[in-house]
Amino acid sequence: MKKGIHPENYRLVAFKDMSNDTVFITRSCATTKETLEVEGVEYPVVKLEISNTSHPFYTGKVKLVDTAGRVDQFYQRYKNRKK
Repeated sequence: MKKGIHPENYRLVAFKDMSNDTVFITRSCATTKETLEVEGVEYPVVKLEISNTSHPFYTGKVKLVDTAGRVDQFYQRYKNRKK
């Protein structure tokens, strides 16, 4: 790795998933203005819209999309058009 290109200000930061209020703490250099108290310790907080605790791929609640039906509808709609 090259010297001098990596940030030096890593610290513990709380990441909060806003969709289900899950909080996890990890090291980061993300800037933030807000703080959050977790187990009596105050951490800078980064708010997330989605994380592994709410993403459909990780939760197993994936919606199946009928892509074959949509493709057929597309071809039926535009089959008479010239290229």
